[in-house]
Amino acid sequence: MAYSDKVIDHYNNPRNVGQMDKSSDEVGTGLVGAPECGDVMRLQIRVNPETQVIEEAKFKTFGCGSAIASSSLATEWVKGKTVAEALEIKNTDIVKELALPPVKIHCSVLAEDAIRAAIGDWKKKNGVAETAEAVAVAAH
Repeated sequence: MAYSDKVIDHYNNPRNVGQMDKSSDEVGTGLVGAPECGDVMRLQIRVNPETQVIEEAKFKTFGCGSAIASSSLATEWVKGKTVAEALEIKNTDIVKELALPPVKIHCSVLAEDAIRAAIGDWKKKNGVAETAEAVAVAAH
């Protein structure tokens, strides 16, 4: 299995590695894992409370190159988007962008789940109601 140039680039030069103060009301934290491979991903977002625009995103991932690349790409994609726009990011978009092989699709699912978990945490902290669609998607 060969990784694409984009996976190698994100793996060798990961963007937005780090962490933020998870106790801040402006920060949402998503911690997800994939039992089948042992990957664990923590993704955090800082949301402007007035505009609901994600102004900063950080991640820490313990896993393979595809998991790290998926995390790095996800943090790049959510920055500058509103919370509603970030919820539209699908794992299939990540698979396509990184040209992930079928055996590594679960890494993209992890990134999508981490985005949704971080947004869910932020919404919970700020009393923002989940839409029925977001609840249904988060449950998958």
